[in-house]
Amino acid sequence: MILNLNRRKELLISPVGQIPPWVSQDIAAHMHRIFRLTARITPLLKSIDFAYDADRNQYHSTRILEVLDQQAPESCAKILAITKEDLFIPILTHVYGEAQLGGKACIVSISRLLTYGESGNIEKGHKRMIKESAHELGHTFDLRHCEDPLCMMHYCRKIEDVDHKSDRFCRYCSILLNDAIQEMDL
Repeated sequence: MILNLNRRKELLISPVGQIPPWVSQDIAAHMHRIFRLTARITPLLKSIDFAYDADRNQYHSTRILEVLDQQAPESCAKILAITKEDLFIPILTHVYGEAQLGGKACIVSISRLLTYGESGNIEKGHKRMIKESAHELGHTFDLRHCEDPLCMMHYCRKIEDVDHKSDRFCRYCSILLNDAIQEMDL
């Protein structure tokens, strides 16, 4: 699925494993709108078992980012992997996603975002996955965590924080993001 013909600034959406097609398509459409980049869906990794930690029963996201970065095609400016496996970094119990700050690769797990019952309904889950995908991609454009609790770059410790923030970047983060995207043209 290609949403734009400008291949110089291609954003690769890379589902890993059994991700429902609507998830990848929806994320691609929203990331195209938010970042104004070509959005193409292409699976790069068949499995992330190499990052599995049996003691935690989770997947180490930093290891996945390293492999994604190595496997990304040249036409790709940024890559967003999507998994339903639960992710972690050693200092936290879990992460919704992780990114290479100022780099090429990021990953988002929908395992805790698309939960039902107490955590919300499908509409809430949909909004969460879009916000967190944009958040992680924002990091690849060198955006840091923002103090504005409504900005998509705000750090979220719990799912309620994700629900509370808006689906937009604050004025400051928007300016930094626009500058970073314009630098890609050089």
